[in-house]
Amino acid sequence: MPLVPAMPLLSEPTTPDSATPDSAIIDSAIIDSATPDSAIIDSAADAPPLSPTEQLFNEAVARYQAGEEAATLVPVFKDICDLAPKSSPAWTCLAWVYLLTDKADAAYRAAKKATKLNSKDPQARVNLVVAMLDSGQKGVRPHIELVQQLIEIDELRQEIVENIEEGLKRKPDWKSLQRVKQWLF
Repeated sequence: MPLVPAMPLLSEPTTPDSATPDSAIIDSAIIDSATPDSAIIDSAADAPPLSPTEQLFNEAVARYQAGEEAATLVPVFKDICDLAPKSSPAWTCLAWVYLLTDKADAAYRAAKKATKLNSKDPQARVNLVVAMLDSGQKGVRPHIELVQQLIEIDELRQEIVENIEEGLKRKPDWKSLQRVKQWLF
């Protein structure tokens, strides 16, 4: 899920607001699928206990990755965004599940918030472009060009590729996502 890539979408370079501990926790808690389990276990022993918001976020991502329908996760990610309103990953995930459930206008608002919180998150930008296309809006070119620049980093590029493929598996006829894929790759 482009929530946490490999959903997602969430292992992003971000500078959390120091006044927002939940966003900092969520941002730092994202587990990249490329991280070996032993490294996760080792780092977990050194990590502070998870906040309830972080636990909820991690559980929601795990549910998505286990194949749960996006529609059942919309209210969960909405609650997470209410609890951690300055968490770009949470808004990115909410936008993604809205997109998967054909709620383009809601996805646009969530993706817009995610990109405002972290303008350099390529997945948030991809979500914004897809939401714009799905809702018939114009002006996607600058966002596509920015994503193209951001994904020059191989790790970010691979993450976006995986997220797009995940989206197309869940929603094979997704014309907007297919267009974005064609523009980016």
